[in-house]
Amino acid sequence: MQGNKMSWFLKLALLLGLAFLYIPLIILVIYSFNDSKLVTVWGGFSTRWYPELFQDEEILSAVWLSLKIAAASSLAAVALGTMAGYALARIKRFRGAMLFGGMVSAPMVMPDVITGLSMLLLIIQVQGLIQQIGGNADWLDRGFFTIFLGHATLCMAYITVVIRARLMELDQSLEEAAMDLGARPAKIFFVITLPLIAPAIASGFLLGITLSLDDLVITSFMSGPGSSTLPQVVFSRIRLGLNPEMNVLATIMIGIVGTLVLAINYLMMRQTTKREREAQSAYQTEV
Repeated sequence: MQGNKMSWFLKLALLLGLAFLYIPLIILVIYSFNDSKLVTVWGGFSTRWYPELFQDEEILSAVWLSLKIAAASSLAAVALGTMAGYALARIKRFRGAMLFGGMVSAPMVMPDVITGLSMLLLIIQVQGLIQQIGGNADWLDRGFFTIFLGHATLCMAYITVVIRARLMELDQSLEEAAMDLGARPAKIFFVITLPLIAPAIASGFLLGITLSLDDLVITSFMSGPGSSTLPQVVFSRIRLGLNPEMNVLATIMIGIVGTLVLAINYLMMRQTTKREREAQSAYQTEV
């Protein structure tokens, strides 16, 4: 009886949590088809704001810049985060391990204002040093590259945690067996370890894209004239009043992200099922 009551309580809590998360999104999608210029007043069903959004050059330019930065910073963060996570998970003891682990995870707990300000000061100092020795420091002007550096630093911390957690869960017997058979560490990593942590790498890459597209504070410090990302444009417009085009933009982003998440989850489930079937088939063959 007690278990049944708890079951109903958990179901109710789950429904309330899902409603709290998704009802605002559903309302936003519905109001993206609102004919009225007033976002909070329903003026009838219409798709008039969708063509207007695709004619907004500022929005389109910001979207393209944000996508390029998100893809580049996530790729860089995946490469760095995989190496850092592998070092923390596989190299059990080395001098400065605790300091290294703390420095890797520091951007996760550090306020974005502090991270953005410190990186801006670092870039200014590096520019000054390059100019003092007679070099050209124009490539460090605030814009695409500096935003990329800020986002890659932020995303790497989260991806490192994801990769490290996955590596800690793996059974090292396969790696040890390959090492006993004479395989080199590089071959063990690329042939055995990398395929096993591929789902975690994919999850980290998606997490990095999400963090990059969502970041506003660090971007505000790292960006310069002509390099406004989508969050900056949206924030500047919302400060002047709600715009129906923002509902359309959010609806399109929800659709794209939802489709990508479902597709990647489907592919990952297929790969997991395939590996389980292959393992079961190999076990039956041995028996």
